[in-house]
Amino acid sequence: MTDLVGHLILFGGGAVVLLMLPLVVGRLLRPRLPTPEKDSIYECGEPAIGSSYIQFDLRFYVVALLFIIFDVEVAFFFPWASVYGSAMQLADQRLDDESRQELSARLLNVDRVDSSSVITPEAAAQLGITGFFDILIFFGVLLVGFAYVWKRGDLDWIRALTRKSGQAADQTASQPSQTSPVSTSV
Repeated sequence: MTDLVGHLILFGGGAVVLLMLPLVVGRLLRPRLPTPEKDSIYECGEPAIGSSYIQFDLRFYVVALLFIIFDVEVAFFFPWASVYGSAMQLADQRLDDESRQELSARLLNVDRVDSSSVITPEAAAQLGITGFFDILIFFGVLLVGFAYVWKRGDLDWIRALTRKSGQAADQTASQPSQTSPVSTSV
């Protein structure tokens, strides 16, 4: 037990030294030439102007969330492809008994299968057809969600600018003229 604790302390101390060494060496060797321009606040490529309490454009968050949603959904294709590929191999009538037992064990997630538990070509073909239609339904739902997001305009990056310019044109057209009416009474 003390051997394990000693290794953990040694590893932790080595990690701290290796993290702090470049920082300390950089602090000692770098030149210190402060100027007002270098000391000014600068973040994300833009100089800080005005209040930090401004409304941030939500399109960044929407696009990030859409990417995460569709990226995670696509990750579900990989286990399906593994099961579907094994099922289609098992559906082959020409497969020898040893390979059929090995593929059956892998598909059933067991170490070994006996001859009574081996998946038959008919059962494997049925599993493959069911898996194929399952993934078509899954992919169809993804496409419906993608079409909804596209139709709604969440993928249009310039959408807000088009609306603003249209609203500005509508407001200037609907404003009454500033000239005062002239009375024509005699």
